[in-house]
Amino acid sequence: MLSYLKGTLVDVQKPGGHRVIITIDVHQVGYDLQVTSRFLAELPPLGESFQVFCHLQIREELPVVFGFASRSERDVFRQLVSVSGIGPQMAMALLDTLGFQELIQAVVSGNTRLISRTKGVGNKTAERLILELKTKLAEWRQQSGLTITPGGGPMANVQEEVEMTLLALGYTNGEIVKALQVIGRNSTLAKNDNAEDWIREAIAWLSQAT
Repeated sequence: MLSYLKGTLVDVQKPGGHRVIITIDVHQVGYDLQVTSRFLAELPPLGESFQVFCHLQIREELPVVFGFASRSERDVFRQLVSVSGIGPQMAMALLDTLGFQELIQAVVSGNTRLISRTKGVGNKTAERLILELKTKLAEWRQQSGLTITPGGGPMANVQEEVEMTLLALGYTNGEIVKALQVIGRNSTLAKNDNAEDWIREAIAWLSQAT
């Protein structure tokens, strides 16, 4: 099984949806890899070398290579596809929608509402994902030394209320995640469990950012 590829980025294609296809030249052999749209920010300019971690999936005799910016992200992808009903495309969509650290946090905290915002993921799928992976991901995160950035968002017990309120006000999931991360890192709200304070600060930041 492929572990990683190191070579030159020669092409980037965006066929639509969450799918982004990159081509990497490794010793004059071109490999097509599917990556998330989030990974685009990690890519070097065309013609420059880089390393990408890989997962080879064979379905109906057709091999597909999925690429990831880090070994940790690839590990989370492999955990996701181990769950019944979660295929590689849904796993990629989950990673693309939330980001792998935010996804881990959502699973560990049991936030079905956040997980089910991914297109194609309903409440039952989110519940099954949490049931099967909550303990595994919590243990894996501890063993790998991966920690969520302090102050990266509100405490789990108020996060859902904050998100629901901001969504009702018309903000997108991406805008909300960004706002909560920024104000969590740059204010004293990190340990504050008052949802109204988070909502007020988030609206103020979003008003300036848009």
